[in-house]
Amino acid sequence: MTNFHHLFSPLTVNGLELKNRILMPAFHMKYADHGYATDRLKEFYYERAKGGAAMILVGGMRIDDLGGDIGLDSLSDDSFIEGYQELVKGIHQRGAKVGAQLYHAGRYMRSSSMPDHLPGLSASSTFSGFSRETSREMSVEDIRLTQQKWAEAAVRAKKAGFDAVEIIACTGYLICQFLSEITNKRTDEYGGSLENRCRFGQEVVQAVRRAVGPDYPVFMRITGNDFMPGGAGFAETVAFAKAVEEAGVDLLNVTGGWHETQIPQITGDVPPGTYTYLAHQIKQAVKIPVSASNRINDPYVAEEVLALGKSDMVSMARALLADPQWPNKVREGRLCEIRKCMGCNQGCLANSFFDKPGECLVNGKAGREYLFRDKPAPEKVKKILVVGGGPGGAEAAVNLAQRGHQVTLWEKSDRIGGQLPLVAAPSGKRDFMELIGYYESMLAKSGVEVVCNKEADAAEAAAGGFDVVITATGVIPKTMPLPNDDGSVPAYTAHQILAKEVIPGKNVVIIGGGTVGCETAHVLAEAGTLTPEQYHFLCIHHAENREFLDDLMNHSLRNISIVEILPKIGKGFDPGTAWPLLQGLDRMGVKKYPNTKVLSVKDKVVTVERTAKDGAVSVIEIPCDIIILAVGAVPNDKLYRELEGKVPELYNLGDSSGIGKVLTAVRDAVDLAYSI
Repeated sequence: MTNFHHLFSPLTVNGLELKNRILMPAFHMKYADHGYATDRLKEFYYERAKGGAAMILVGGMRIDDLGGDIGLDSLSDDSFIEGYQELVKGIHQRGAKVGAQLYHAGRYMRSSSMPDHLPGLSASSTFSGFSRETSREMSVEDIRLTQQKWAEAAVRAKKAGFDAVEIIACTGYLICQFLSEITNKRTDEYGGSLENRCRFGQEVVQAVRRAVGPDYPVFMRITGNDFMPGGAGFAETVAFAKAVEEAGVDLLNVTGGWHETQIPQITGDVPPGTYTYLAHQIKQAVKIPVSASNRINDPYVAEEVLALGKSDMVSMARALLADPQWPNKVREGRLCEIRKCMGCNQGCLANSFFDKPGECLVNGKAGREYLFRDKPAPEKVKKILVVGGGPGGAEAAVNLAQRGHQVTLWEKSDRIGGQLPLVAAPSGKRDFMELIGYYESMLAKSGVEVVCNKEADAAEAAAGGFDVVITATGVIPKTMPLPNDDGSVPAYTAHQILAKEVIPGKNVVIIGGGTVGCETAHVLAEAGTLTPEQYHFLCIHHAENREFLDDLMNHSLRNISIVEILPKIGKGFDPGTAWPLLQGLDRMGVKKYPNTKVLSVKDKVVTVERTAKDGAVSVIEIPCDIIILAVGAVPNDKLYRELEGKVPELYNLGDSSGIGKVLTAVRDAVDLAYSI
């Protein structure tokens, strides 16, 4: 068994003793009530404290009404202190330290969230690709007042019992807007030279340090590289790190990228630990501890980062959202029981776009821990049959067994997982395969009897003496007739292609431009390029000119066309999750035909009619070896209907009850399990 001794060694930061190197950074979960601590917020963090992380950062927390919307946690006045005192006390009782991240969004604030409905404040008046608005330039008086607000919020955090404060200076928020020449066009002492552009952030630190005293830990969350053309790269961020260290920061928590960057930061296509080099660059320049961030969800990756001296801590936000017990499981050697973050961002990032509370695709209790806190044990142990071993069925079976029921699971294939192997086909979703291993481990540990290669029969299920039957039998892919089809081109469903029942040739037409169609196109296009392993091998051996290799990596040998009758290709993705994949389709030359219908399939040519935005109609002939249908699916509810009225309790779960997502299937499975 691996000894994760770097991960579980203690660290002291300005007198604050941390039991290990695992830091849960702040991220917006929207569990507060107008900024006040709620039971929902408290129970969420209590679970993470029980899970074994050394330190939890709560927030972002508003320092005033101009820098954060009302749905965020707040320390903007003294009325918030009492509620957060209780939160801090509860986290301490459960074994973790806790800090408050003090937040100001600057020009990322939308006027609709501002008290006076004026544009957000920033270093200068510039247009934001995030808020889609032009900011107001801060006066020197605005600057002084904002710095004072930061200091006052830090004092409130200290009064509430927080062990530290963290000043946010990352991902394009206000302090970044002063540092970057993209957003700082000032000609006074806060603009122009790098020294001047560092000044605002330095003065914030100095104001906070004066307010809390020399012995109170002050952290800062900074961007190692903003990945913005013309922005702050290594040289400027290293200089800024040195400047804020001198101003009084005790620990630097390093992330990457602004919200507006075109380089993915936290999505599943980012390889684990990719951006830890940013922390290493900062660590080499400063004497204070540094924490590394982004896509650290694997214990071996975390241990390696620390062993190599890239950082002193590892920041794990979504990993602990997915599994609050991650630290304890690693420390106890229960690695196969870890419920890993998939990097899907469907419940966390996507929800934030709609100001909705955060959820997690793989953790149906995340953010809802307070709902299950006082749930009583079942009055009667029931004999339960779950049909279908996809994520919904497996999640229900595990939770039912953990609650004390006697559970059997029938799965028609040779392994549980349902459609997860198909979901995991795109390179950015490969982590979904980890979920199968998790369920296999937890089903065994929970005592569920799993029977694979078992086709469910209604008569057998009804005669099995089960008190409860749950059908989680998934979907049936739709097909469709093709107009004027002479049979020259074979047609298959996207499910068949992703399952590798057929390997398409060079000329591919995909009918349907939703999530499945786009992901299928990406899988096939990527198979026509160099793999990352091939690219790496040829690069390190200098086998070819780098420009030639880049061309092989970025242009697919397959000619793929997506035909969609609706005006938009890519509909159905959660906000903030589609753009890396759609960007990849463009990079690899996949052709997109929105507002397009098929006219005929003849002589290995698909003829389509496209209507442009201006109303112009054109007819296009597309050479084609294979047609792939990505036109949706229907619930496979046949077994459920056959069992109605024949068993004492019957439930339909997941896609077989209505087409949905893994997130809703998992969440509904938890709710169902706790209702039985």
